[in-house]
Amino acid sequence: MAKLYFKYGAMGSSKTAQALITKYNYEENDLQVWLIKPGADTRDGENAVKSRIGLQAAAQVIPADMDIYQFFVANKAGACDVVILDECQFMTVAQIDQLRAIVNDYNIPVMCFGLRTDFQTKLFPGSLRLMEVADNIEELKTICDCGAKATVNARICDGYIVTEGDQVLLGGNDAYIAMCHRCYIRGIREKRIIKLHGQN
Repeated sequence: MAKLYFKYGAMGSSKTAQALITKYNYEENDLQVWLIKPGADTRDGENAVKSRIGLQAAAQVIPADMDIYQFFVANKAGACDVVILDECQFMTVAQIDQLRAIVNDYNIPVMCFGLRTDFQTKLFPGSLRLMEVADNIEELKTICDCGAKATVNARICDGYIVTEGDQVLLGGNDAYIAMCHRCYIRGIREKRIIKLHGQN
C-alpha cells in the first residue's frame, strides 16, 4: 500500500537534496516522477527545485488555489508512479488533504519534504496537516554550531535573531540559520550577534 510521507528538518538538513536523490532513484528504475513545488517558493526560479549542494531539476509549480487532486486525475493518473513535493510547508491545508486523497484513491506514494516550524518555532499550516495525516513522519537531522541537534530555523537580521514578522520570508543562508533550542533562546535573551553560514 502506498503512503503519504512527511520528511522534515531544520534548514540545512538536506531536504531538497534528499527529494532530488529520491527522484533520481525512482527514474533510474524507469518510474515516472511528478516533481512539484508550491508557488510561494520562488528562490530558484519559476520551475526549478535546487539544493544547496548543486542538485537541481525541473518542477511543476502549484499555485495556492490549485486543486492538486483534480489536476492529478485529469493529467497524471496512469502516467505517474510517485509524487515528490519540495517545500511542503507552503502548501495549503486543503492541498495536503488532496495529496492524501491521491494516496488513498490511486495507491500512489506522495513524498513531502519541508520545514516543520517557522522562525518563531510555530508549525506551518501545511506541516501541521501533514503531522496529522501522514502515514510516515521522518526527521532529517542537522546540527547547531554548538554540535547539538538543530530544531529551530532562526531568522537573522543585522546579526540578531528576529522574533517578529511575517511567517513566510524566503531565504537561505543569507537570512536563516539552524540552531538548537537552547542556543536560540540564549541568543534572544543575551542579544548575541549570530554569524550566518557563508558570511564573512
